[in-house]
Amino acid sequence: MLNLLVALLVALALAPGSSPSWTPPVETVSAGGAPDGVAAGDAWGGAAETEAAPLGAAPPSGPPSSTALPAAQPDSPQPTAPPLAAPPGTPQPTTPPLAATELVCVLHCDTRDPSRAAQETFPVPERQVNGRRLVLHVSDRDGMAWGSIDNGVTGDSVWLDRSWDGGASWEGLLDRASVPASWTGTRTLMYNVTDPVHHRRGLIRACGDAAAVTCTDWIYPAVCDVLCDGAGATQANGDAQPVPPATLSGRTIRLHTDLNGMAWGTVEAGGPGDEVWLDRSWDGGASWPGGSSLGRTSTPAGATGTGTTLFATRDPRGRHFGGAVRACGREAAHQEGSCTAWARPVPGRVRAAADALMYDYDPSAAWWPTSWWNSATTLTALLDSGIREYDWVVARTFDVNRGTFAAGERGTDPVEGNFISRSIDDSAWWGLAWVAAYDRTGDRRYLAMATTIASYVHQYWDTRTCGGGVWWDRERTYKNAVTNGQYVRLTASIHRRTPGDTLWLRRARTAADWYLASGMVNSANLVNDGLNGSCRNNGGTVWSYNQGLAIGGFTEVWRATRDSRYLDAARRLADAAITSPVLTRDGVLTESCDLSASCDDNQKQFKGVFMRYLNDLARATGAGAYQQYARRQSDSVWTAGRDALNRIGQRWAGGAPNQVDWRTQASGLDAVVS
Repeated sequence: MLNLLVALLVALALAPGSSPSWTPPVETVSAGGAPDGVAAGDAWGGAAETEAAPLGAAPPSGPPSSTALPAAQPDSPQPTAPPLAAPPGTPQPTTPPLAATELVCVLHCDTRDPSRAAQETFPVPERQVNGRRLVLHVSDRDGMAWGSIDNGVTGDSVWLDRSWDGGASWEGLLDRASVPASWTGTRTLMYNVTDPVHHRRGLIRACGDAAAVTCTDWIYPAVCDVLCDGAGATQANGDAQPVPPATLSGRTIRLHTDLNGMAWGTVEAGGPGDEVWLDRSWDGGASWPGGSSLGRTSTPAGATGTGTTLFATRDPRGRHFGGAVRACGREAAHQEGSCTAWARPVPGRVRAAADALMYDYDPSAAWWPTSWWNSATTLTALLDSGIREYDWVVARTFDVNRGTFAAGERGTDPVEGNFISRSIDDSAWWGLAWVAAYDRTGDRRYLAMATTIASYVHQYWDTRTCGGGVWWDRERTYKNAVTNGQYVRLTASIHRRTPGDTLWLRRARTAADWYLASGMVNSANLVNDGLNGSCRNNGGTVWSYNQGLAIGGFTEVWRATRDSRYLDAARRLADAAITSPVLTRDGVLTESCDLSASCDDNQKQFKGVFMRYLNDLARATGAGAYQQYARRQSDSVWTAGRDALNRIGQRWAGGAPNQVDWRTQASGLDAVVS
């Protein structure tokens, strides 16, 4: 068996019928400084799905005459470049033998049955090998592909190759299937084309052996977004330079980006033979397999500079968002090169912040690992962005996570189904997220889920202690601001979206009146954390999210009742927050933990919740003071709290060190949505 495998691999490399659409890898030059890169994202935690191959004869395969290529994202040829010697001392790239294939899971896991494919397209031509038809089948909706061989005889075989470095190397013989006796064809199972969970962009092709080995072309070698790789620079929509240029022997090397998320590089003040190219990374600059020396071009005779064509930094088909690029160049007389820092384009503040947030979304497990309630409010922030392209994330998160999960899978506590757990506030965050999803999509299953969650939360409304209020946990240990702010907002929201309702309206009024009389709002109109055992204000930390939830709750109850008392209360709380040094310093929203060494994973998202509901109050009232405050936060985040990869830190006023992860990103996204 081993000899057969070796023979097949050799035949694949040498067979004249094989026509792989890849070029030898190009060595990269060293950067003119440490790249502004980041480590890969959180580890994937999804479950594997393995399915058996179908029994019986393989169905006929091949494109019907009416089948057309997907029109939304046409492919264009991938630019290639001649090799460039690296400067002395640069580590040389190596390609170790590929280990055994690991299961890749995105919307589905590798080895899915093709009979379950959501669609079937044929984006590359079929191949003929000694009269047999070799076909690559693709379902973009699933992000998967499979291969088939027909018109064959017993012993003919078909398999898939998958490459993570642009075709320089590949996982070979994936699901190799041989035509059984009395059959004329067979097919493989489905494999994922790409791996956004681990930030790897893949290529895939079908290969077959019928007394000779041949392969189809690799699919999607070019990345396509608004435009495809290789588009002319004259098609750029604007010209921004997100990082300082690099210099080399008097030459200037610039990275350019546009409003469509495309990038290109230029070299200036040089001479003939000077070169410029782009490197592209899907993991924030940590590595760039398959993305080296893109668009490499030389300065022509008589010129002092040149530029590359355009390259995309987002791959919607492969579910890669927030790709990073840098521009590199070489002076003609020397092999040494220089590169700019890594950067992501800015197609507008909201889009740039949302793309950077989606970098950490796990489409397999359908959340942002590894925080359960944070994922709920992060999904809400994504909905707040208004970007319709991410609506699939809403449905994906709902469908995957509405079931049950054991303790440790989504958090310390088990999730008991319908997004419910012993932490009442965790459940309520999901209820608020599904209200936002309903508002966005009109899909009533989201409103039904929000109502189910609200009914669960209501079970912990208890008049026997403190005259009312919702308990924070199932053990009934604490009545606090966050859970009751959520309850006020959630009950009023469900009433306003449920025709003929009186029950939720009554509950919303009762909850709002109790909150106002509870004592949690102190004499400065700031919300302390909760009540003590004597049902009095415990003097706990004033957190911005408690202030924001109260503002949002009273604003929604006002919409439901038109009782001015509630809108007046929301205004008092907002006015206090934007003027008090407890929450605002030098005009910038500041959490108390911002002034210490660090904020914990919960605190990282508090300010975004505040901005969500302050923006809601601004829309309800049209008050200029709130709108101006919101703009101040957006400006500060963008100019002082963001890096070249559009990552937003915890401290919106900037400063080092500034914690950065997807939680601070989600919070910052709500700051720029104004």
